[in-house]
Amino acid sequence: MAKVIMVQGTMSNAGKSLLVAGLCRVFRQDGYRVAPFKSQNMALNSFITREGLEMGRAQVVQAEACGVEPSVLMNPILLKPVTDVGSQVIVNGEVLGNMSAVEYFAMKRTLIPDIMRAYNTLAEQNDIIVIEGAGSPAEINLKTDDIVNMGLAKMVKAPVLLVGDIDRGGVFAQLYGTIALLEEEEKRLVKGTIINKFRGDVEILRPGLKMLEDLTGKPVIGALPYLKVDIEDEDSLTERFARKVSAKLDIAVPRLPHISNFTDFSALEATTGVGVRYVSSARQLGNPDLIILPGTKSTIADLLWLRQCGLEAAIKKRAANGTPICGICGGYQMLGRRITDSCGAEGGGSVDGMGLLPMETDFAAEKHRTRVSGKVMAGGELTELVGVELEGYEIHMGETTLDPDARYLVQLDNGHRDGCVSGHVWGSYLHGFFDTESCRRAVLSMLCRRKGIDESELTTFDYAAYKEQQYDLLADAVRGNLDMAMIYRILEEGVTE
Repeated sequence: MAKVIMVQGTMSNAGKSLLVAGLCRVFRQDGYRVAPFKSQNMALNSFITREGLEMGRAQVVQAEACGVEPSVLMNPILLKPVTDVGSQVIVNGEVLGNMSAVEYFAMKRTLIPDIMRAYNTLAEQNDIIVIEGAGSPAEINLKTDDIVNMGLAKMVKAPVLLVGDIDRGGVFAQLYGTIALLEEEEKRLVKGTIINKFRGDVEILRPGLKMLEDLTGKPVIGALPYLKVDIEDEDSLTERFARKVSAKLDIAVPRLPHISNFTDFSALEATTGVGVRYVSSARQLGNPDLIILPGTKSTIADLLWLRQCGLEAAIKKRAANGTPICGICGGYQMLGRRITDSCGAEGGGSVDGMGLLPMETDFAAEKHRTRVSGKVMAGGELTELVGVELEGYEIHMGETTLDPDARYLVQLDNGHRDGCVSGHVWGSYLHGFFDTESCRRAVLSMLCRRKGIDESELTTFDYAAYKEQQYDLLADAVRGNLDMAMIYRILEEGVTE
């Protein structure tokens, strides 16, 4: 069975996901078969495996760092919030149903066999498992029947590294307070602490590290600097939403309240000369070169939000003036004439869409999940895209029907067709639409032509190779700032009874 080590944090967004990815990359570089694991993930950013199963995006990123194919074994439980107090519960890649927080809390221990089956399968196939916790292990009101932090660490006998975020301030209180709130058995599982997101001279920090070690009785394994690596993240607190960018091409993405899979735009963000802005008001929208309506977990609610805050009117005005508009998944559904929720997936009812594409959507009870590839078949004002090959994945509950004379956007290799195009407005269910280099380049070429700028001023690149480079940079930072010899020792010693 594999050796195991677990990364827990003092809070959400302390940097657990990135650190797990970094450790996975280091172990892979050192010649080990390694896999990530997170028993329960709560996120709206999800991914469809080759088997058509749904899992959290963070474990996909970590699998990439390991150099292995993503598998739902790495994330057996995924919670996708649908309200402030309820989530869609996905187990082993399949939808179990929508539950309130109280309902899920009452039944989650029944999922332990699924968790252990997934973990044990991974452990039989690998040399090392790197586990990621969720939130904080010191949420004393939620510790009963815990299955993702210390509860899981006990089940699989995992030594724990506790990570604190110094950038938010109070990191010593974070780490000391978290350990102080743990039970004695849980404290023994913590084998070291890590300071994350440090800016400045570590020598100034060093006396505090010694005092922290004296207070907690745990070694400080290192202080990771505030990293500049460009690696996808899925947390709702992601800094990308606050970025201010200035570039030759300006792309605006409405920051929907239930935005999902915003990693669809990572490749665009990484392209030199392209700026992606996330906007929350009509005033912020401005006059971009392209507007992309992103995916969402609550299409109708987010469409009404666009309507109420004035963004819908501003987007339709830009469309009337010739600005290209694109919709992905839920954003694609919004562009149609009407959305009907006849199965009650979002509470029922029907609402007018934006009316920019000649089609209508009705929510189906069964979620559509599949990996696909195909070729753009659109014409008209999207001439650069015609014939371009692309691949991605679909994950939606809507069935969209086009008008008889409407044009589909993509001919899929499986014989089906996807999306719709009308003039300079188009939409698709394909997540990852911009990840394929040829497709991304064609979209940017079209935007450059419309704006009258030389497309050679934009940097095109192999996104897969770019991500590999970023994982290596992350591994370099982990090796350079953490005591890897101590981490290997903790891994080897494991947890003694």
